[in-house]
Amino acid sequence: MNTQTKMAIVAIVIVIPLASVFVYGTNASQQFASNDNSKLVVISSFNPLHEFSQIVGQEKIDATLLVPVGVEPHDWEPTIKDVQQMQKSNLIVINGIGFENWVDNLIENEYAGIIVDTSKGILVTKSIVEEHGDEEHDVHQHLEGDPHIWLNPVFAIKQVENIALAFSNSDPENREFYMTNAVKYNKELHELDSKIRDELSTCNQDFIAFHDAFSYFAEEYNLNQHTIIQTTNSHGEVTAQTLENVISKARELNIKVIFSEETVNRKTSQIIANEIGGKVLVLSPLETASDDNYISKMTQNLENLKEALC
Repeated sequence: MNTQTKMAIVAIVIVIPLASVFVYGTNASQQFASNDNSKLVVISSFNPLHEFSQIVGQEKIDATLLVPVGVEPHDWEPTIKDVQQMQKSNLIVINGIGFENWVDNLIENEYAGIIVDTSKGILVTKSIVEEHGDEEHDVHQHLEGDPHIWLNPVFAIKQVENIALAFSNSDPENREFYMTNAVKYNKELHELDSKIRDELSTCNQDFIAFHDAFSYFAEEYNLNQHTIIQTTNSHGEVTAQTLENVISKARELNIKVIFSEETVNRKTSQIIANEIGGKVLVLSPLETASDDNYISKMTQNLENLKEALC
């Protein structure tokens, strides 16, 4: 049974309110309350947004992480139980830019809460993707965005602001609480941004990541990202030619560290590192839940980048 069929079944069995709001901020006076009439019920699509939501909302919200711990969110699809849970929420916090490919189905099934797109106001890098049909002339072009905005702390600050605004619009009585928490946390993110900027400013610029996740980070801090997998998800194919090209690029740029990720097989990066007499370190895209928080994980990334570049 495909995802769309599941969503249709859920829509039939769940009593859906008639009034629907799909984009947050369109009705600032609308208020929601959880079952105990005191907390906003908030579901966040993946770990960084769940952490941001908890920091902003604290005890005023009932926060749930949608994608399970250890699961890579790029290709995750909700079960019927997940959809039922989402239908009961007041707000669903998403990254946007196509990262949550299940959102359209949720809207089609008349989700009655607010979808908080945290990419609002962020300039997104887009590429033109061509889809070829059966006939030679049947070619469709569409823009596909790089979703990895959370890996740029400057953009993460904007995501936190968007979350605080959405919470405030849904619960005006606690607006000052949400906004104060956001300002306090964003001060820490500003400090993280300054630390990264200062400590990488005099280092080499070229690094090899596993997949195309650090474009916004690299642009922000004047670095050059090269990748093993040339896609914005980590499931691209690694061929012998791919390995040869990356090894050649590493030698050309005198790179001695090849980065891997927590949820991928380290073997690919290790093969390249062996060929260049280098080593493998982790550069985390922070996509899966862990015991570490956003700032500590980004600081670990900084330390590993310093080892590779400085």
